Amino acid sequence: MTQRITVLGSTGSIGTNTLDVIARHPDRFSVFALSAATRVEPMLAQCARFRPRYAVMSSAPHGRELAERVKSHGLDTQVLCGPEALETIASHPDADAVMAAIVGAAGLPSSLAAARAGKRLLLANKEALVVGAEVFLDAVRSGGATLLPIDSEHSAIFQSLPEDAGTWPHRIEKLLLTSSGGPFRTRAPGTLRDVLPEEACAHPNWVMGRKISVDSATMMNKALEVIEARYLFGVEPERIEVVIHPQQIIHSMVQYRDASVVAQLGTPDMRVPIAYGLSWPERIDSGVAPLDFSTLSAMTFESPDAARFPGLQLAWDAMRGPSGTTAVLNAANEVAVQAFLDRRIRFDQIHAVNLDTLENSPITGTPATFEDLMSIDRQARARAGDAVDRMARA
Repeated sequence: MTQRITVLGSTGSIGTNTLDVIARHPDRFSVFALSAATRVEPMLAQCARFRPRYAVMSSAPHGRELAERVKSHGLDTQVLCGPEALETIASHPDADAVMAAIVGAAGLPSSLAAARAGKRLLLANKEALVVGAEVFLDAVRSGGATLLPIDSEHSAIFQSLPEDAGTWPHRIEKLLLTSSGGPFRTRAPGTLRDVLPEEACAHPNWVMGRKISVDSATMMNKALEVIEARYLFGVEPERIEVVIHPQQIIHSMVQYRDASVVAQLGTPDMRVPIAYGLSWPERIDSGVAPLDFSTLSAMTFESPDAARFPGLQLAWDAMRGPSGTTAVLNAANEVAVQAFLDRRIRFDQIHAVNLDTLENSPITGTPATFEDLMSIDRQARARAGDAVDRMARA
């Protein structure tokens, strides 16, 4: 029987790559449901090709437009809209697996719904763990979900670990997350204040959305991945290290107590971890060309420059804070990145907004529910917005 897949965030880079892998294996996978925010035209094309039972748009106007277009094309797809519809398709009993690829904290409710419903959950939405690790992981355990990491770094670590999950923390010395260093790896730190959004979005190795591209340029993506790794693999923050590897052939590594290192290598293409997540514990063709070692250039490694990437250290700072501090960091960064993309603040002020928000967002009590997390998120966004306003006026 084919696996019926729901793809949340289907018009984004992870979503489109997921559909590419699915299309290569029609005997193994079918598309049950798709979701997108506002991009009606790409969603219509996906509905025409994959014939999902459901398609969800974030807003009612975009939902109505898609419904009209779907009807005019004679398609049977049922169009829904809004956050509740996202949770409906994420937890639907007829869906076997869910690709959670909605960017940012907006993807947490649907990821939680899939976890509570016991789905095979392919997690590309790192914010589910950054914002609400305890709440999210409790939902995974109580729902009996199977959680599989899709970020290339976390997939690489998962592939480099022993099968017996209970022995991970006792056998591991540290996890080594690799990073390309982004577009500003060699740029003088003093010039970063003049960076334009177009420059920040030009990643040297990956084709990604604008928000994730900016996070890569500041290395805040790696800060969030450090937090994600801490909760995914149950290791202490001090046993997670970031190494810059510009070629991005090694996607991450695990160093064991005997000093041996196990690494996962591959062509830098997101279809590789997606195919692994879809087929685990088997492996299937991803559509990606294999590495040709005879043509590879030298692989180099370096430590991140704290002056160039000050935001990276915020991961460990936030994990040392009260429960919920990582949610503050994520909210602040989402607000700051959008302000930079809107040209309201400078590139170097992204870090300033994040730091200001962390320093001025006291957390009282331990967040135990989704509502608690959203309260922290709202308050942090308000404080980050105030910081943006001050900097924009200065």
